[in-house]
Amino acid sequence: MNKVSGVRATTRDSVLAAMRQLGYQPNAAARALVTGRSRSIGVVCYNTALFGPAAALLGLEQAAREAGYAVTIVGIDRLDARSVERSVQALLHQGVAGVAIISPQVAVADALRDMPHPLPMVTLWGQGDLGVPNIVAAEAQGARLATTHLLELGHVTVWHVAGPPGRYGAQEREKAWRATLRAAGAEAPKVLGGDWSARSGYLAGRRLLRLPQASAVFVASDQMALGLLRALHEAGRRVPGDISVVGFDDLPEAAYFTPPLTTIRQDFGAIGAASLRMLLAQIEGGAAADDGDVVLPVTLIVRQSTGRR
Repeated sequence: MNKVSGVRATTRDSVLAAMRQLGYQPNAAARALVTGRSRSIGVVCYNTALFGPAAALLGLEQAAREAGYAVTIVGIDRLDARSVERSVQALLHQGVAGVAIISPQVAVADALRDMPHPLPMVTLWGQGDLGVPNIVAAEAQGARLATTHLLELGHVTVWHVAGPPGRYGAQEREKAWRATLRAAGAEAPKVLGGDWSARSGYLAGRRLLRLPQASAVFVASDQMALGLLRALHEAGRRVPGDISVVGFDDLPEAAYFTPPLTTIRQDFGAIGAASLRMLLAQIEGGAAADDGDVVLPVTLIVRQSTGRR
C-alpha cells in the first residue's frame, strides 16, 4: 500500500485485491498519530478571484493529490500581520505537514518576516529573504521582453500601465520596463496606474487617449489590457495600426481578445506545482529551506495586437 521496496508482486496484488474487496481506506488521522506527520498541506491565500493565484492554487492542489496529500485552504481578506499569523496558526492546529503562502503582497511578507517558521513553508510570488523558498515567475525578464519587442518594432518609447502599489509583480515589471527604456536611450513616460482589473485598464486607456504621441503600451496584466483595448476601440483607435499593446500573463482568453493579444506567458500551474515540490523536499527529504527565489521562465507570445510603427 505504501509502495515500499522488498514486497513480492504476488503479495502486493493479493493485498490490494483484499483492500478492494473490503472497501478498505487508510485512516489519515490514525496514520498521523503513529508517524507524527499528516498527509495534508495548508495554503494561505489572498484574493483567489484573480486568475493567477487561482491557477497556481489548482496546480499546487493537483501536484499534492498526485503525491498523496490533501490540501486545506485558509483565505485571508485583510493584508496585515495579525491576519496572516492567525491563518498560519489555524493550519498548525489542524496538523498540516507544511504551509504554502500565496503572497504577492509586500504586507504579507512583512508579516512573515517577524513570524517563526515551525513547519516547512514556501511562498508564491513573495520575497526571497524570509528564510523560506519563494517561487516566482521571471517578472523582470517578462517586462524586458515586452518592452524590447515594442522598441524593436520602431516605437520611440513605450508607455506602461502598472499594477497596484505593494505588489511584488507590479514593482518588478515597472522597474524592468524603466531599465529597458533607459538602456535603449528612450525616455520613460509617466506611469499609468491600475489595480489588475479590466476596469482600471479601461480608465488607463481613456487617459492614454489624451496622449496623441503614444504609439505603444506595455500593460502589466492581460485583464487590464482587455479594458484598455475596449477604451481604444470606443475611441476609434486601431490596434495595432495606431497603438500597439502588450499584456502580461497569457490568460486563456488572451488569444480571443480583439485583436488577439501579444503578451508574456507565465505558467501559473507550474508555479503551484513547483511550490509543492519544494515543500515535499523539506517534509519528506528533510532538505533545509533555501532562503531565496526559485525563478520560473516566461515567454513572449506574439499575436496581432503589436505592429511596426
